[in-house]
Formats: sequence, structure tokens, C-alpha cells
Amino acid sequence: MPDAMRVLCSLIVLAWALGPGGVAAQTPPQESKAAPLSADPALEARVLKIAEELRCLVCQNETIAASQADLAKDLRQQIREQLTQGRTQPQILEFMSQRYGDFVLYRPPLQLSTLLLWGGPFALLLLGAIVLVVHIRRRDPQDEPAPLTPAELQRAQRLLDEAGGSS
Repeated sequence: MPDAMRVLCSLIVLAWALGPGGVAAQTPPQESKAAPLSADPALEARVLKIAEELRCLVCQNETIAASQADLAKDLRQQIREQLTQGRTQPQILEFMSQRYGDFVLYRPPLQLSTLLLWGGPFALLLLGAIVLVVHIRRRDPQDEPAPLTPAELQRAQRLLDEAGGSS
């Protein structure tokens, strides 16, 4: 039973960590955002809002809003330029997705190619639950160790006597 519980707990932690809303997908705290480059605070707010939806391709565990990598700085500048040209958030996200693939999106669309990403954690959790149930059902609750034979009892008593007499 402890082995099955350990396996189930491991599977749950793995599913939580790798899932769409897991540790790997959490955005960093607000104070780690990059310094604004625009004098217009409204434009900069829109840039950061869009940048929080995009994954840094260098860091891979940060948004481009939080990353200080050169590529992230270039992508924020690209977003800034596109916003000044009048493009909308969905248009910019579509542009980035076409250019860098769906990996750049922190919430990739549900497609056949991303089905494992979205459903994998739930499938692992279900598999762990099935393994646990099968293991519990196979176990016999009446299963107790067989009683010792008279020869085994005599040997055990002799060992106890020897251990008690030598100390």
C-alpha cells in the first residue's frame, strides 16, 4: 500500500507541475516586469498585457514581460510597434504564433498537436487512480502471516536466550 500511495502522489505532483495551470505555466510576480521603454503609460500597459500572454523563447519559463533576455526585449519592442500601427491584441498574438509557433503562447490553443499537453495530466491522474484501485482490490485483507511451526518457535526461543545471556 505505501508503494501505491507513493506512486499516486508522484503522479499527482507531476500532473500538477506539468499541467496548463501548473507550476511551469505560472507567471512571475508583478515586480519582476521589465522596465517600460515608452513615455505613454497606456501604451506600455497594453504592451505588458500582451507580453504576459507570450512565453520567452530563451528562458521558456518566463513571460516576455518578465524576461530580460535580448529576444524578449526585441519582442516587446515589436509589440510596441505593432500597437502604434493600430494592430489589436488578437492580431499581435496571431502574428507571434505564426512567426514562432504555438509554443510562444502561454495558453496554446486546443488542437490535435496540443492534446497531450492539455489532457496528459488528467490521463496520468486517471491512470494513477486505476493502478491504485487495482492494487487495493488484489490485496487480500485476510492475508496474515502464517503461524510459526514448532521448530521455528524453538529456534526463535534459542536465539532469544542466546542474545539475552550474552548481554
